[in-house]
Amino acid sequence: MCRNIRPLNNFEPPATTDEVRAAALQYVRKVSGTTKPSQANQEAFDRAVEEIAHITAHLLEDLVTTAPPKDREVEAAKARARAAGRYGRTG
Repeated sequence: MCRNIRPLNNFEPPATTDEVRAAALQYVRKVSGTTKPSQANQEAFDRAVEEIAHITAHLLEDLVTTAPPKDREVEAAKARARAAGRYGRTG
């Protein structure tokens, strides 16, 4: 899985359209093996991003969980702490 794609389910507030599209873009970049497609492939690349974002949004709407929603700030703080431990960074 691409390290830049973050879990989007069960957050309060819910994932935004921009977050869903960013995840779709990362996925298409990973699968296609390119961050910037050629002009010949741009249309197919853009269409794939939009279709995957659309399907992802439907998936997130349909998923059911009994777990309480996660807080974005708390999860971000945990990620920063893991990165600090892993890379010796603070902040």
